[in-house]
Amino acid sequence: MTDEARREILTRVRGSCRGAGAVRIGEELNALGRSPVAQLPDPDLAVSFLYHVFRNRGSAALARDRSEAVRVIGRYLYERFRSHKLVAGNDSRLAALPWRDGGVLPRFGIAQDGDQAALSYASAAAAECGSVFLVTGKGNPASNNLLPEDHLVLVDAGDLRPDLDQALELAQSGPAGQARPRGINIISGPSSTGDIALQLVQGAHGPRRWHVVLVGDLAADTLVRARQLAGFTQSEE
Repeated sequence: MTDEARREILTRVRGSCRGAGAVRIGEELNALGRSPVAQLPDPDLAVSFLYHVFRNRGSAALARDRSEAVRVIGRYLYERFRSHKLVAGNDSRLAALPWRDGGVLPRFGIAQDGDQAALSYASAAAAECGSVFLVTGKGNPASNNLLPEDHLVLVDAGDLRPDLDQALELAQSGPAGQARPRGINIISGPSSTGDIALQLVQGAHGPRRWHVVLVGDLAADTLVRARQLAGFTQSEE
């Protein structure tokens, strides 16, 4: 595109937007409607979500409640690092977890050099693509999602939504009485790139591993069904 063509297009865009009030803009946005939702691989939102987590090269575990979630996190840390240490943001939901139940030793704050694992709490998650929505702010440093080698994310089953639009609405709404979040990170797997010789390399720009812990009263075969849909063999389970 030439510079002249670009200027002409931008001039037309600015001209069409000039003078439009908030009400008119809102009406036009509503008139656009929603894009069609992608067909989910399974009627169960949890199965569909985990299916995409696996397809996106992540790993996952289930927990009935927060006490079990802490034990699941503790086992993951020990298997990976022979340690129970991680860094977590100052999010009130993370601070309230029963850490002693799993022997986990969290350090609350911003990830530093040497922190091997970080834990985040998702505000929402989308079943159509396996993405988690992480708000950023003083209690949820964005660097915790990006710097450590392993990134663990807690997701409440009640915060699962069928598609990105509904998940984004939930993440933006936040708890009652709180302002909209400063920013939102949408994460769909470990960091990876295929730019060099078309070879997929994980951990190029962020965590090498991405582990989701889905918390809630879920069917006992949820994880097995998701893995089978993703094409995992019995030996890989």
